[in-house]
Amino acid sequence: MTQDIETSRLTVNGLTAYLARPAGGSESGMLLLPMVTGIGEQVREWAEAIAATGVTALVWDPFHGPSSDDTSMPDLLAKMPELDDAVALDEQTQLLDHLLGELGCAKAGVIGWCLGGRFALILGGRDHRVANVVAYHPTVPGETPPNHTMDAIAHTGLIKAPVMMLYPTADELVPRSRFDELQSALQGRVTGPSLIHVYPDAEHGFANKTRHGTPVNAEAFALSWPQVLDFIRVTTKI
Repeated sequence: MTQDIETSRLTVNGLTAYLARPAGGSESGMLLLPMVTGIGEQVREWAEAIAATGVTALVWDPFHGPSSDDTSMPDLLAKMPELDDAVALDEQTQLLDHLLGELGCAKAGVIGWCLGGRFALILGGRDHRVANVVAYHPTVPGETPPNHTMDAIAHTGLIKAPVMMLYPTADELVPRSRFDELQSALQGRVTGPSLIHVYPDAEHGFANKTRHGTPVNAEAFALSWPQVLDFIRVTTKI
């Protein structure tokens, strides 16, 4: 059963963010880490779908304003090398603090897509307050970009919370060898269950509705999203 929700733009310690939550709030929360679109329409829709299940959703703004609503994809892609791991993780931690503080959540997890999926794995390894980690097609490329100063695979092995990771085998950015390393890191943990999804022939970013003109991507999302929502609900339940 879906719940009535309320949405707003807000500022947390100077950081812009998007909030969707059940009317009156919730003790369960999720920090959302977007893909290259920033806080565009697609990510807001996901936040609102999570809120409709009874979970507060707070969205990090990777580019401090620009999003797919008002900025071209080439311009957004050009901003990616400017993202600094340490700065981004500090911002995400401040938003997690806000979820677990002013927003009244007793438990909160993290979900990310693409670049946000990589950050979700790193944040989960760094901050053991998270109740879960969901990584949709995390961008951990074969050749590490200069601005990727934190080792996503090493941090993945440090996560103590339940993890759901979703990998498309036709991912043009993340070779199968990288997925195998991430999977080994998850399965080598001594605490925290791992739910690993593999979607044959689906492409990087298959969750984004702009890629659903390709049937295999639409089918992968249609199968995965209800399971992700259930995973979030169960792991953040008080």
